[in-house]
Amino acid sequence: MLLRRLTEAFGPSGFEHEVRAILQEELEQYVSVWQRDALGNLIACKEAANGPRVMLAAHMDEVGLMVSHVDDAGLLHFHKVGGIDDRVLVSKPVFVGKERVPGVIGAKAIHLQKPEERTQVIPHRSLFIDIGAKSKDEALEKVKIGDYVVFATKYDEFGQGLAKGKAFDDRAGCVVLAEVLKEEFNFPLYGAFTVQEEIGLRGAGVAAYAIEPDMAIVIEGTTCNDVSGMDEHEYSTVLGGGPAITFMDTASIGNRAMIRELVRLAEENNIPYQFKGTVTGGNDAGRINVSRAGVPVVAISIPCRYIHSPVSVMSLADMENTIALIKLFLRSIEGGFRV
Repeated sequence: MLLRRLTEAFGPSGFEHEVRAILQEELEQYVSVWQRDALGNLIACKEAANGPRVMLAAHMDEVGLMVSHVDDAGLLHFHKVGGIDDRVLVSKPVFVGKERVPGVIGAKAIHLQKPEERTQVIPHRSLFIDIGAKSKDEALEKVKIGDYVVFATKYDEFGQGLAKGKAFDDRAGCVVLAEVLKEEFNFPLYGAFTVQEEIGLRGAGVAAYAIEPDMAIVIEGTTCNDVSGMDEHEYSTVLGGGPAITFMDTASIGNRAMIRELVRLAEENNIPYQFKGTVTGGNDAGRINVSRAGVPVVAISIPCRYIHSPVSVMSLADMENTIALIKLFLRSIEGGFRV
């Protein structure tokens, strides 16, 4: 299963090669022309003689950690790569480096904490990764400074059509893009699997500059906070509510003509959809939108609970409906839709 393989892959920002290899293997019989740039973006090129140049983008990287110091006791200290809440780190199992050395994020036991420490979030600079080494030298035989670290989370399905795993942001988007690329369209279509989104949307701007698209769709995993303690008007998205269309966030404003067409197609084909209810955060649309002379863009996202944590939850139906809606939009372009 592609989603399982992608979510369990090792691919923090700047180290996306394993994810890239899985996607190229999956699409080998469907895509004959690939481009790869200096940053590591992987672009599937499906050329055609006529029509607008359309770019679809999904980022390959996930949030993670990086080893910054090994102390005399053989414990690894680290920096965060991307936006991770310190509260989700304590006691989590992890893999360190490309050899996937197993470890666990440790902290001072509650019995040893001062009373005031028990009411505070433990900052990541006070945490460490224990890989079972007894000394600095022993630890450095297995890992090195600069090694990446990812959460050691297995993919699983549970409940009614739900999945749990790490890095659904944006491995779920990569699945959507891969499935769309398995079909043929009569206009130039470029599928960009981008890098380093989690540390500043870096890959998307480079990819868009090279492609020079006439319009673009960014496929994302986004926040979903339909949980206890939240009022409905505070929801960003709702799990099972269908793909989420973004009007605006801190990085871009969605193209209104594209949004109207997506809504029309969803309603005429009985595909559930929703609008993202918050404007916080941003994604690759922000960089694509301002590439060269500007690109009309819209972001379509799969709702994910507990995003940027060791384990997220998503609806498989939301992912399938996102695939269906994007395919319909591309067929609409074949039928003459233009921005």
